[in-house]
Parts: sequence; C-alpha cells; structure tokens
Amino acid sequence: MSKSNARKMKWSEFRERNKKSGGYLLKKKTMDVGVSLARFILLFGMCFMILQPILEKISVSLMSLDDVYNPVVISIPTKFITENYKIAYGGMRYATGIKNTLVVSITIAIVQVAMCTLVGYGFARFEFPFKKFWFGCVMAMILITPQTISTSLYLHFRFFDVFGLKQLITGEPWNLRNSTLPYYLMSLGCTGLKNGLYIFLIRQFFRNVPGDLEEAAYVDGLGTFKTFIRIMLPEAKPIITSCFLFSFVWQWTDVFYTRMFLGGKVFLSTSLSGFADGIGAYVGTSSGNGGPVALAPAYVNQLLSTAILLVIAPLIILYLFAQRAFVESISSTGIKM
Repeated sequence: MSKSNARKMKWSEFRERNKKSGGYLLKKKTMDVGVSLARFILLFGMCFMILQPILEKISVSLMSLDDVYNPVVISIPTKFITENYKIAYGGMRYATGIKNTLVVSITIAIVQVAMCTLVGYGFARFEFPFKKFWFGCVMAMILITPQTISTSLYLHFRFFDVFGLKQLITGEPWNLRNSTLPYYLMSLGCTGLKNGLYIFLIRQFFRNVPGDLEEAAYVDGLGTFKTFIRIMLPEAKPIITSCFLFSFVWQWTDVFYTRMFLGGKVFLSTSLSGFADGIGAYVGTSSGNGGPVALAPAYVNQLLSTAILLVIAPLIILYLFAQRAFVESISSTGIKM
C-alpha cells in the first residue's frame, strides 16, 4: 500500500470517528495543535532572548573595526579575525585570573555546599529550640542584600579578633583583608554568598524524602550521622550538584566580596569590571607607546564583548557536562512548607 493511500485511509477513519463524536475529535485535535504551536513559539522566543546577546557578542568579537563601523555588516563579518581575543586575553591577565578564580570558586563551593547540607538537613528533620526563629534568619539572608551590611563586614574583618585576645597581647587586631580567610570563615558559618538560598533548597529537598528510609536505618543500628552519610547524602546528589553549580557560578562572577576582601589579587570578575577603563593603557603598552592610548568607544565595546565571552566560556563548558544532574535536581525538588 502506498503512502498516499495510507494517508487517505487514516483521513477517512478520522472523519468517521469525528462524525460519531459530533465534531469533538476535530476540536480536540485542533486544540492540541494550537497548544503545541503556542508552546513552541514561547520556548523559541525564550531561547532566542537568552542566546541572542551571546551570539551577537560572538559575532562582534570576530569582526574587524571596519566591520563594526560598516552599516552593511550586521551579524556576519566580512573577514573573521582573532586579534580581539589576544588583546582581551592579555588585558585581563586571563591566565592569572582564571587560576585564582578557579581555586577560590571550587574550594568555596565545596565548603558552602558541605555546611549548608548539614544545616538544611537539620532544619528538615530535627526539632530544636527557636527553630522557626533561626529559619526566619535564613530567609532574611535571602531577602537582605550583602551591600546593606558592607560596612559591618569591612570593619569586622579589617579589625578581626577573638574575644579581644589578639589586641590584648599584641596591641593590634588581625587585618584579614587581602586574604581568602574571610571567604572561608563566612562559608563555614553559612553566612557566605547566597548561603541562605542553598539552605532553603536543601531543606525543601530533604522534607520530600520519605522518613521511612531513616527509620529503617535506625532499626538496622545506624546512628544519626551514619544515616545521614550513607542514606540521605546519596539521595541528595541532585540538589547538592545544583547548589554546587549555583555556588561556583555566583562565586565565579562575584565582584562585591572579591573587591572587598581580595582587591590586590587578579580575578576574572574584577578584571572584567575594570576592563573598559584599563584596556587603553594595556594597548598602549603592548604597542610600544609606553602609555594609555585613546580608543574608539566602539572598539572598547568590541573588546569588552570579547572579554565577557572569555569569562563565561568556562561556565558554559561546565554546564554542558553537568546539565543532566542540574535538570534532574530541578525536576525532583519540590516546595513543601
């Protein structure tokens, strides 16, 4: 039987069934097609809104300055060049910046996820005095931006002391600025960047895990800590992976804490934030002029787009490898108050 005959038979069957249903089958089919079409248009629009700026930056980064000023050239350069990447790489001190950023982002993410997992599990499974008050403090950490307490953070770590002992013995407190210690101390205390959000997400995940698993482990002789390590942690791999990715990405792009505590070191986020102001000096030095040169605004924006791509490229690669665990976490984590 040919394909055309098969289609005719299916159409005749459909008309018969639609006639018997009083036109309901055709209405349902039309509704399903309309909903699918609307869903496709919505998803396509959202994807375009997300990808279009990145595609535009890729296009601009590969253009020559003549193409930037050429009104005929829209998205595809007349000549592809890589010189912009070389200039942005050197102007950002990319090799040093990515090494420092990678070390800090990975270690901070590990510490934050470890501590927030313990706290989130405690909120989900145990009763203790002032539990609602402490959870309210966690929610306040989500709602209150760190900029509101920037002065307190600066003074606390600029004049850091433990019960005044250091100042009593030596006459001066510790100055922890320009070191990574404030990062780690805040992460260990679950007061670091976005820690309130991680605690909330992990708590919601553990609340959805059946309590029968823990009861069975207790019956088998496991204590609370061993039950958490052997039973609950394997169940929480998706949400732990997601929180690790969130922590890594936010730490990778953080400017506030990096400038406050590590202003003397090279990081990708701080290099990018001051890139437009310092690229003229780098171009002048690299070209042998020995000083800053005046660059055209369009050329500065072109180099800035290239620098942005260099910063987000490792994050895109990381997501490509971890997207399966990330999507699994989003689909399996519910909101249970």
